[in-house]
Amino acid sequence: MSDRVEFARMNGLGNKILVIDMRGRTDRVTPAAAVALAADPATAFDQIMAIHDPKVDGTDAYIDILNCDGSKAQACGNGTRCVVQALASETGRKSFTFQTIAGILNAVEHPDGTISVDMGKPVFAWDKIPLSEEFHDTSRIELQIGPIDAPILHSPSAMSMGNPHAVFWVDRDPMTYDLERFGPLLENHPIFPEKANITLAHVTSKTTMVTRTWERGAGLTLACGSAACAAGVSAARTGRTERKVTITVASSPNRGTLTIDWRADDKVVMTGPAEWEWSGTVDPATGDWQRDESGQAEAATP
Repeated sequence: MSDRVEFARMNGLGNKILVIDMRGRTDRVTPAAAVALAADPATAFDQIMAIHDPKVDGTDAYIDILNCDGSKAQACGNGTRCVVQALASETGRKSFTFQTIAGILNAVEHPDGTISVDMGKPVFAWDKIPLSEEFHDTSRIELQIGPIDAPILHSPSAMSMGNPHAVFWVDRDPMTYDLERFGPLLENHPIFPEKANITLAHVTSKTTMVTRTWERGAGLTLACGSAACAAGVSAARTGRTERKVTITVASSPNRGTLTIDWRADDKVVMTGPAEWEWSGTVDPATGDWQRDESGQAEAATP
């Protein structure tokens, strides 16, 4: 078995993704390799999407998702779009079905190049999110940052989109909040036994909102697809918006948008772009990599 496999550096609204082709192999991308790749500025990423041979009939691939700290992630909507674009370019197909830790995901590439991913059904039960305390209504849980009589952030909506999310409602641009300071505290709060993705959401109309996310296991990211889904669902659930919204991702380089549709069948469909940047080869055990550039490989060792 060769030490190296093909990979591509991609992004979904700026969310930095490494798509690594592990098909035909029995090994996996190791946590050590993920940490090494994340530490190198050239390959720094938010999530690795490792494509493996399918484990279940009727699926096209099993997707193993790793955060930049080497931990496992259950879901990554922006990363899934990148996988779809990579496989569509390779095969000419437009529709795919993937298996992940979070379940089965269906995805399709549209003629305009945007990609829709069926992210599954949201989960609201406190012990399934999970939370460490029982809440009858998880659309508003007791959690705040700042003084008791004047909290900076408070009363988030909690839910799971295959991974735990807390959405804090704010009344101005999320970029004006010090999320880099608050994010680690909230991600690791005892109320979240499996940690949580922390999103600030500013509703601007019944069909539009602006978000920014501190991602569990990754920190500040330029975009987070499952967090956009959580924000869109939570906004509709609390009566702030309709069930289909356009979300402007505040931290995206061009403030790009995602469309989130919480359909009548309870499934959440996310639509947005994906972009290829460059390709190379990588050792999935160590993270040693080479970049393909104009037919020349530029060696690098993290």
